[in-house]
Amino acid sequence: MTFKELQLNDQLLEAISYMGFETATPIQEQVIPVILENRDVLACAQTGTGKTGAFVLPVLNKLAGKRGAGIDTLIIVPTRELAIQIEQQIQGFSYFISASSIAIYGGGDGAGWETQRDSLIKGTDIVIATPGKFLSHLKMGYVNLSTVNHLILDEADRMLDMGFIDDIRAILSYLPKKHQTLMFCATMPNSIRQLARKILNKPTEVTLAISKPAEGVDQKAYSISEGDKVKLLKELMEERKHYDSIIIFSSTRKKVTEIVRSLKKYGFQPQGISSDLDQNSREEVLNDFRSKKTRILVATDVMSRGIDVKEINLVINFDVPHDAEDYVHRVGRTARINTTGEAITLVTPADASKLRMIERLTGIEIPKIQPAGYPVPVALKSGKSRYKRKTKNR
Repeated sequence: MTFKELQLNDQLLEAISYMGFETATPIQEQVIPVILENRDVLACAQTGTGKTGAFVLPVLNKLAGKRGAGIDTLIIVPTRELAIQIEQQIQGFSYFISASSIAIYGGGDGAGWETQRDSLIKGTDIVIATPGKFLSHLKMGYVNLSTVNHLILDEADRMLDMGFIDDIRAILSYLPKKHQTLMFCATMPNSIRQLARKILNKPTEVTLAISKPAEGVDQKAYSISEGDKVKLLKELMEERKHYDSIIIFSSTRKKVTEIVRSLKKYGFQPQGISSDLDQNSREEVLNDFRSKKTRILVATDVMSRGIDVKEINLVINFDVPHDAEDYVHRVGRTARINTTGEAITLVTPADASKLRMIERLTGIEIPKIQPAGYPVPVALKSGKSRYKRKTKNR
């Protein structure tokens, strides 16, 4: 379906075309008409399916030609990276509509706080905010939410996982009783359904491909010992010299530093990103990666849901994530919106149970590979989602 068939504003269609989008994704096809009809929505779709556009486009369509004061739309997100990403998309889509927006998040200086405060007092059309920082502004008494028509909770499951439920409830208490509420998530645990029952009014529920990586992802699991991971990583990088965009996910900030240091010794020029960096440094690293100035980015899971970079060729899980859902979000960085990509996971014997959990969650058996020239720490039994130790013939 084309965006014109969704009956969007002509100026909005012009911006969509300018940004290079031609047809709507499945989540956009199903959700946009519902939002335009002012009904509440509970939508579940995997990373990379275009769900940001699914709620941004109909909101901007309603704002087109509107001349009202105050905050119209409040978008609550779990991380500053996602807030920045959504605001950038809004700026692109609203180029010919003149809707104003601001991202509210922590980690900045006093000047940043003042800029946020001034925009909130003035009444920016769309506010994208992390829960804690926005609640801090609310408690100061200068934010008027009486004009809010749309509340959007993006990655609501992640926010609940991160312990933001109390902040979200507090923010809800400031909103007018009459407004449209949209909840978007990648998974649908009981906690999300419980929250939806409390804050949504007869919502339309849309569910697409829960907890499965995009079809275009070529997934592999390499059996390797912990001590051989860096050496194998070097070989994987050398074999894929034609790739210009690679993300390596690690479990800790310390490992990010170690991986970056090791790859530099082998002649690569990676950059690392984690919560150790201040906000300005993180944005600089991300901009280098988006512009392809940096080819290899090493990151912790803080980035698995907070980065929007087109045409990522390869995602490497240097460590198998503890949470199977995090695997879906890591792998979702590649093969976004009908493209293809590669995802490689380095699996040690200690990771066998984690891999089985991932396979159960996604319903996919990930092909197991024993890299040539490496000792076999564990044999991957073909045709089954489990590991078996290799023994010598007696």
